[in-house]
Amino acid sequence: MEINGLPLHPLVVHAAVVFAPLAALGALAYVVLPARRDRLRWPMLGLALVGTGAVVAAYFTGRNLLSTRPELAQLELVPAHQERGGQMFWVMLGFAVVALAAGLLHSRTGAVRVLLSVLLGLAALAVLALAVLTGDSGARAVWEQG
Repeated sequence: MEINGLPLHPLVVHAAVVFAPLAALGALAYVVLPARRDRLRWPMLGLALVGTGAVVAAYFTGRNLLSTRPELAQLELVPAHQERGGQMFWVMLGFAVVALAAGLLHSRTGAVRVLLSVLLGLAALAVLALAVLTGDSGARAVWEQG
């Protein structure tokens, strides 16, 4: 997939680099600021959906890039980026499910609220960590070998 002769992956990945961490930060704010949960619910859900869409697009355009340019897979740092991208894909999908559950069950109290808050916080931290690791490995693959 290309736009004006440029592979789509390096273009789409910028959205994932921006919106996945924003989604995670929005979720963390939702978890740690219980007095503002009513106001943060819809922005958190919106960012989670946009961030997930961006990560899914980056994942599939990356797979397409490797299938159309198999010589890239031979570069030393690309397999690490590919592996982390796969991890990011699954973690982001899990994060989206938990964020959606937390948003839809927003008014619940007790154990359900605590469980969803803990899961959402942990998923958000995992998204932040993998966004940094995946982005770093992709940047190194391009700039150190490209």
